[in-house]
Amino acid sequence: MYEDIIIRPVLTEKGYDGIAEKRYAFIVDKRANKTEIKIAVEKMFNVSVKSVNTVTCPGKLKRMGRNEGYTPTVKKAIVTLHDNSKAIEAFNSLS
Repeated sequence: MYEDIIIRPVLTEKGYDGIAEKRYAFIVDKRANKTEIKIAVEKMFNVSVKSVNTVTCPGKLKRMGRNEGYTPTVKKAIVTLHDNSKAIEAFNSLS
């Protein structure tokens, strides 16, 4: 169930910068709210979440020849952990 909410981590330079402050970014289900995201991260990674910020990124217009369309809209969640919480192990090898 929690795997349906958290789709994948965001592995970008800006995402790596937040690892030192225990701030992690994830692509999440568009229908998930902040409370559901918080519970999913706490249960999946066994950590204590301080706050969750979300942003919906609309799809971009792309063209291939004379055809055009939009890339999918995604929802990103930036999860901040408490100071006394342990770090997420999956991200430790990346920093």
